[in-house]
Amino acid sequence: MYAAPPIANLLVLRSPDIHRAAAFYTELGLLFTLHRHGTGPEHYTSMVNGFVFEVYPLRPDDLPTTNVRIGFNVDDVDGVVELVTAAGAQMVATPHDSEWGRRAVVKDLDGHTVELVTPPNRDVR
Repeated sequence: MYAAPPIANLLVLRSPDIHRAAAFYTELGLLFTLHRHGTGPEHYTSMVNGFVFEVYPLRPDDLPTTNVRIGFNVDDVDGVVELVTAAGAQMVATPHDSEWGRRAVVKDLDGHTVELVTPPNRDVR
């Protein structure tokens, strides 16, 4: 039986300060809305092309999500790196040319590793 490969559609990060985390990812160009499902915790949600990126509060009994490595294609790696480092990101790998395009790696304000890439054929109209 043939089945199409799965397509990722959700990523949830946990943060001790969801407002600060959402502000950080807004610097990448994500747009967030504040949500609450029923009696669940208030959290931020961003949807781009059917992919949902959420930031939930890190509660005392939760495991942190800082071992997750997140990757984003962006229009201008160098410009985005300037924005996120000004917002407090820690530089892991400075912008450089790679086989995937222009690439950099930072740690967000909670310690999540974030890879930023401008692919060589990125349409930036």
